[in-house]
Formats: sequence, C-alpha cells, structure tokens
Amino acid sequence: MVNRHTALKIRKTHRYLGLFLGIQFLFWTISGLYFSWTDIDDIHGDHFKNMEYQPKTFNGLISPSQLNVSQGINTIELRDINNLPYYWVNNNQLYNAIDGNLKTNITKEEALYIAKLNMKNGLEVASIQQINETGKHHEYREKLLPAYVISYESDEALKAYVSIKDGKFQTVRHRSWRWFDFLWMTHTMDYEGRDNFNTIVLRAFSLLGLITVLSGFLLWFSSSPSVRKLLKRNKK
Repeated sequence: MVNRHTALKIRKTHRYLGLFLGIQFLFWTISGLYFSWTDIDDIHGDHFKNMEYQPKTFNGLISPSQLNVSQGINTIELRDINNLPYYWVNNNQLYNAIDGNLKTNITKEEALYIAKLNMKNGLEVASIQQINETGKHHEYREKLLPAYVISYESDEALKAYVSIKDGKFQTVRHRSWRWFDFLWMTHTMDYEGRDNFNTIVLRAFSLLGLITVLSGFLLWFSSSPSVRKLLKRNKK
C-alpha cells in the first residue's frame, strides 16, 4: 500500500492531467457522438445527388489510337461534356472523342451541365465561380484544380465542385459535412491538414490520456477503504 505522501502526489497528478486533457477529451467525446449518430451517406451528400444517374451512351467514336498522344496511352476515360463525348487521357488531357481535337478547359455552361447530371432535380443554382487554389482547411482540399464551385439555393449552403481540366464532377459539400469536417479535425488533432492520424500532438495526448486513466486506477487502489481492509486482513 502506498503511503499518504505518495497518494497525495498521485491525486495531484491525476487532477492536473484531467484538467489539462479535459477539453480535448470533451472534443473526442462530442465528435465521437456526432460520428456515431450521423449517416455517412448523408455526410457525403448522397441525398443531394442523382444516385440513379447513368453515363450516356455514344456512337461514332474514333479509336484512341488516332489521338495525337506522343507518349502513348496508359489510362483513358470517357466523359460526357454538354452532350459531347470526350476522352480523358493519361489523367492529363481531354480530347474530343469524335474528331480528336484537344480541349484545354471546360466552360461554366459545361460545368453546369455536368453538375445537373449528377445533382438531384429541383435544385436552383445561385451562383458559379472559378477557384484556382485552396488552403489546407478548404472544403475542396486535395482535389483537382482549377475548379468551378456551383452554389445552390439551399438552407444547407449546398455547393458542388466540377474540375475544369478534366470536366469531372468532383464532390458535394453542405453544412452537415462542414460540421463533420470540423469535428474530424478536433478528433484527429491535425490542425494543419485535418486528415493526419500520426501527429505528435495526437500521440502525446493519447499517451497522457492513458497515464490519466492509469493514475485514476492507482488513485482508487491507494485510497479505497475496501482495498485497505483487504490488505490488512491478508497481513494477519
């Protein structure tokens, strides 16, 4: 059994660790509750998307071998851009799939067409603008730029993103997703990029959290009358 002086040290350590870690523990608990009580498909914005969308079928396409791609082709995808077929080649360039002409960028009108195919009917567009760069905390981070951001008339501050270079519908963002993203940052403790689970801060707080829990058990053991009586009985 630890002596009174040691027990007081354990109690003091436990109290200050709890005070220091309490706010982060609160964030972990709140974010965990939010994650467990929300539907991840709703967070992804599936209820705003046209989940029954099927890519259009095109005829009369030229062979990819006829494209003027000097380095050869290792990946190719077919895109529907304003009712015209385009090849997205080598994750780098768009080519008209009928005449083989190079396409550098899509227009706002073409982006609206692409968004309309992928979003559910009845949504009213409020604005469309181009973004060329994003920060580490931007809701469109780590995706292809430049892009068009299409805002809709909605209580959810709904936005859709279409990349300009490849004409691809990229993602949907809305208020619930933004709450999820913020709480995810507090959960991972990656306050720079939000998605790194290997930060020094998270490791330190996890270790200190373990110490706090263990000190709590030790505190209970050292101050429990039942344990004290049991130890005295065993000494007899």
